[in-house]
Amino acid sequence: MSGHGHGHGHGCEGEHEPAERGLEYGLYQRIDLEKLQCLNESRDGDGKMVFKPWDRRNERDTYVESDADEELLFNIPFTGSVKLKGIIISGENDDSHPAEIRLYKNIPHMSFDDTGREPEQAFRLNRDPVAELEYPTKIARFSNVHHLSIHISKNFGAESTRVYYIGLRGEYSQAHRHEVTICNYEASANPADHKVESIIPQTNFIS
Repeated sequence: MSGHGHGHGHGCEGEHEPAERGLEYGLYQRIDLEKLQCLNESRDGDGKMVFKPWDRRNERDTYVESDADEELLFNIPFTGSVKLKGIIISGENDDSHPAEIRLYKNIPHMSFDDTGREPEQAFRLNRDPVAELEYPTKIARFSNVHHLSIHISKNFGAESTRVYYIGLRGEYSQAHRHEVTICNYEASANPADHKVESIIPQTNFIS
């Protein structure tokens, strides 16, 4: 047993060594950052900065803040197909922290007008300034994701919302239509990514 005081709320599954957990949160490397959009960000380009490595999740020098109101909408294209298993969202320990998120899949270029539709899943969030609370997704709904939209619909009462880190946990499969890009990318991929895929059969896809 480790002597650390926290991280024991999740049962066995959540108690990974930090290095292993960092690998699981490696989906940020599979985002097509050039095409990522963040709507209602106060400074252009800041939304891309919150998708960062696990070991930088508590850095405070990069963040995104909302502009006109408390809402933010991230449109996140991946370079292949993703099976999304969990999400972490970390903000300030005050009322600017996101209080609710809604997840949508495979709707490129979503706008705020589109957020009235039913999300694949929604979460009420707790304040998480140290980025340790994971919200598990319904994997059956997020097993073939090429594009993920995250709508932060409200915070805890502040005029604007601030986000420091968004972590995405899951598995990645290369997309054949991007073969050249992916081959270069896969050369540096971690073999552990592929072990999991060989154990879990890729079935039950619903197009």
